[in-house]
Amino acid sequence: MKTTPTTNKRERGTKMKTFQKAMILGTGLLLAACSSPDRFGDSTVDLNGTGANSGVIAGSASDPSSPAYFSQTVGDRVLFPVDQHTLTSTAQQTLNGQAQWLLRNTDYDALIEGHADEQGTREYNLALGARRANSVQEYLISQGVPSTRLKVISYGKERPIEICSEESCYAQNRRSVTVISAGAGV
Repeated sequence: MKTTPTTNKRERGTKMKTFQKAMILGTGLLLAACSSPDRFGDSTVDLNGTGANSGVIAGSASDPSSPAYFSQTVGDRVLFPVDQHTLTSTAQQTLNGQAQWLLRNTDYDALIEGHADEQGTREYNLALGARRANSVQEYLISQGVPSTRLKVISYGKERPIEICSEESCYAQNRRSVTVISAGAGV
C-alpha cells in the first residue's frame, strides 16, 4: 500500500487522539489518588481533625520529646564571640532549654560539636572548637545533665554553615551545635 500525505495525516491524527485520551485518563487517575483523605487505608482518619491520627505526630517538630522539636524549638546551637569560648547570656539561655529537654528526655544522648570560622590555622581552630564544645558540655553538666550522656567533638573550621569572607558569615560559623541521638535506653 502506498502512503500518501493524507494517509500520514490521518494516522497522526489518530495517534494524537489516542495520546490525548491517555493523558486525560492518567491525569484523572492522579487527581483521584491525591484527593483521597485515607491514603494508607487507615480507617481512623477523621476529616474534622478529632480522630486517632490528629494532634502531635511522634518524631515531628510538634512532638516535645522529639529531636526535631529540640533542634527547631529549644535551639540546637549557640554562637561565640571572636576567638572566645566563654558563653554569652543568650547562649546560657539556650543551654538552659537544652538541659531541661535532656533531663526530661532521658532516652537521648547529645554530641556537642565545636566549630570555628575560617580565620586562623586548622590546628588552632580545632583546639578552639574543642574549647567551645567543652564549655557547652560543662554548662550542661552544671545544669544536671549526666556527663555520661554528653560527648564532644571539634570540627574547627572544617564544617562551615556560611561560606564567605565577611563578618556575618564568620559569626554564624563560630558556634557549638548540640546533636541529639538515641541513647542506650532506646
